[in-house]
Amino acid sequence: MPRLGLAAFTRRILFRGVFLLLALATLALALVLLQDEKERSYANYQQGFRRTQAEVMARLRHPAGLLALLNPAAAADENALHPLLLPYGAIDFDDQNKAHQAVEMAGCSVRFPDGSALCVAIGSNPYAGGFIYLVGSFGAGELVPRERGMLDLDQVHRARVTLVMRGETLRWVAPFEQLSAPGAPLVRGRLTGFVDTGEPTLAPDARPVRDFRGWLWQGRACIDGEPRPGCARRAFYSIRLPVEAFREALFSGGRPVWPPADLERIDVRLQVLGPGALQPLFDSAAPGAVAPASLHDLRKALLPGERLQIRKLGAGAPPLVLEGEDASTGVTSPWITRLIRRLPVQGGALRAAAREVLATPVGQYEVLLSGDARGVDRGLAVVATRMSWYVAAMLGAIVLAWLVIELGLIRRITVLTKRAAAVSLNVQKDARGGGRIGQLDVSDLRGADELGILAGGLADLLQRVKDDVQREELRAQQERDMLQAVGHEILSPLQSLMVLHPGQDDPARHYVQRMQHAVRVLYGQASPSEALQAADLVLAPLDLDEFLRHVAENAAFAGIADVRYASPGGPVPVRADAFSLEDVVAHVLRNADRHRVAGSPIAIELHERDGQAVVRIHNQGPAVPPAMLAAMFDYGVSDAAPGEGGTRRGQGLFVARTYLAKMGGTIQARNEAGGVVLVLSLPRI
Repeated sequence: MPRLGLAAFTRRILFRGVFLLLALATLALALVLLQDEKERSYANYQQGFRRTQAEVMARLRHPAGLLALLNPAAAADENALHPLLLPYGAIDFDDQNKAHQAVEMAGCSVRFPDGSALCVAIGSNPYAGGFIYLVGSFGAGELVPRERGMLDLDQVHRARVTLVMRGETLRWVAPFEQLSAPGAPLVRGRLTGFVDTGEPTLAPDARPVRDFRGWLWQGRACIDGEPRPGCARRAFYSIRLPVEAFREALFSGGRPVWPPADLERIDVRLQVLGPGALQPLFDSAAPGAVAPASLHDLRKALLPGERLQIRKLGAGAPPLVLEGEDASTGVTSPWITRLIRRLPVQGGALRAAAREVLATPVGQYEVLLSGDARGVDRGLAVVATRMSWYVAAMLGAIVLAWLVIELGLIRRITVLTKRAAAVSLNVQKDARGGGRIGQLDVSDLRGADELGILAGGLADLLQRVKDDVQREELRAQQERDMLQAVGHEILSPLQSLMVLHPGQDDPARHYVQRMQHAVRVLYGQASPSEALQAADLVLAPLDLDEFLRHVAENAAFAGIADVRYASPGGPVPVRADAFSLEDVVAHVLRNADRHRVAGSPIAIELHERDGQAVVRIHNQGPAVPPAMLAAMFDYGVSDAAPGEGGTRRGQGLFVARTYLAKMGGTIQARNEAGGVVLVLSLPRI
């Protein structure tokens, strides 16, 4: 082996350097994109912080936000409701529209699954009388009022209110007394409150509670929107409960404490009962109630890393602290997290803060919003961890490509280069070169790629004799294929000759049988598919109508009886090889003859469609399995049993498809009612 200089390794060094630069460029691109994404995320965080500040303050300034601010400890109770402090001094409960608008804007209503609602609240002005307001709605049929002097309340619609506070339980029952005229579009009446003794009837000397006031309204529209008698309609009520404990605290002297400190321990329950109903139409203790919005709902508006503190100035109570939830769920890589934190960010402060003071009817509240942009690193690390798999896959693909080329190409080139240099050196040392060159083996470098072809060419030069033997074997195989193709094409006319000479004592029949035997011996040597595909056809103009009529008339001489042809009534010119086309039709007819019902005809139809001459050959018989409709035209596909004769080798339809393709046509098989049809098409001229 000769020693090679540096010039022989220049391209290999360049190749390895290119792969190294490609891997470094991939890592650099990932870092640049990660840094750019971090800068954009920090910039978006600053904008999002300002949007969060505007959204939080807008929600807190809204009556619903003020309600949540004034009631930070409000919580839903499955058994009773607790009064909320309204951002209004009082509710104009005598006016349906004003009362409804007040509770809707404040958002103090508790929603129930059946569409009912109830707001239990007190006003922010302690000198408005110290009442508890119950405002809401429920669904009911036509209201049944109490008539004057009626003591049996079980036959009318009524409200039952229970108030538990400071160890005392108060109960009222308020029957509905209609004030509007009968048939009016809006039913209006009052709820007159009596002390509830638990009896279904009032005592004869029962008197209404003086400061208990309530109103009830009901429209004519049905809840489901379909007007019909007896349908459920929405009823709206407004009740004012007198609370003596509140009044005593207000007028006991000194500055009143408002709202009461035990507001969240006051339980209120409202039930609306219908005439004779065992179950209430509405019960505020029903399960599934949805509480009003609270300050904790502001957490959804906070971004990761943001912190919201709310405290009442001068109260001395600890502030309410809310932090944004980290929405980034997923696995993070520690080294990727450290890498993101070390990436520099141009512009934008890492921390942000905003402070505002919000005035309410009961005092001032400080709202402090702070944010740390480094909280974005967590979400970015989750995304970067997922993307790192793609970067690793790209690097792995680069390394794999380098290994494949290095081991499969570069190393082989090195071996081939050294052996080629040895061949050149040997030829220079020995003009004959036969001895040394013949001992050089490059067969291990053979392959289907360019290098393998190059190495194979060198190996072929050293093994010329072996190649000559292989070429001779290939030529012999091609000759056997041709003999088989010729044998198959001879069998068809020999079969026709057998029909023309049916007698067993006919000498011609004997010679025909000998010819069939000889052809079968040659025919069974190899596959004729390549010979048939290589056959040359002579295409010439042909009247397909006259051709098919001739084939149908002479089909009986080939042993195919009762072939009926339906002519289109005029010539149909095509370009075809008459002899090959006759073989095609004969193979199809012979196939149809084998599978048709005994005594049934074979129908041939010819028509034109879209510039094609279409021939339909139909026979009555069993359907072809769907999986065989296309496979039946492949070579060697046959339904012949193993014990049948050797003439059925699955070649006839293969010949038909091959010849038609050479003439620019096609053949297809279809299952139709009662049989099978083979459709042949040729371009019309």
